[in-house]
Amino acid sequence: MLVVVLFSNTESIAAPRTYLFVHGAWGGGWEYQQMEALLTAKGDIVYRPTMTGLGERVHLADPDIGLATHIADIVNVILFENLTDVILIGHSYGGMVITGVANKVPERIRQMVYIDAFVPDDGESVFTSLEPNGDKMTEPFTKGGFVDYFFGPTFPVPPTDVPQPLRTFTDTIEYDEENLIGIPTIFILMTSREGNEVFRPFSEKAKNKGWKVFTLEGGHYPMRDQPSNLAELLENCK
Repeated sequence: MLVVVLFSNTESIAAPRTYLFVHGAWGGGWEYQQMEALLTAKGDIVYRPTMTGLGERVHLADPDIGLATHIADIVNVILFENLTDVILIGHSYGGMVITGVANKVPERIRQMVYIDAFVPDDGESVFTSLEPNGDKMTEPFTKGGFVDYFFGPTFPVPPTDVPQPLRTFTDTIEYDEENLIGIPTIFILMTSREGNEVFRPFSEKAKNKGWKVFTLEGGHYPMRDQPSNLAELLENCK
């Protein structure tokens, strides 16, 4: 009698994760090229759209572009690509955007990640969330409805930071906290040895909301400066 013994592989194979990166002010999807390479090499799926008027879409720049435009940009990526179970990641100004996105399509979001980002209350803008005098920093760099990049050098050829529509900083966000409360959310604070973290108040707000807060030492742009460390942190922080 022939006896056949079948062995099953009991090791579970993790399903690929879907990451949707939302860049900050002045930037673009180009910032996440290295992140995409690192994560897709491990089998994950990465979307890194550029919002209207920035990056390779700078030819669409217009002072009438506001926060709602950028929220619609990302919502439409989710809808037209028919994405579900999304890990939605916002850097800096992108925190404003992902808050509005999750409010509109909460059922499609698996997790939210704020990287050194704004965590707005309902009715806040970038400027009002930085009270008092949240607009004073940008005033010398504002002209014609745009704010020039002023945190470092820009470059004469792409990829480079480009002027940000002022309205994206002055428009207020409206959302229902109930739509977001069921979405697991974390905050990643970029730290320095000098302890002068601009976004620390937002990490404290995150703690008060019951979110997990992680730290990563380095500058404000980990996707540019240390993509390997950021990718590892994203894969391990839950």
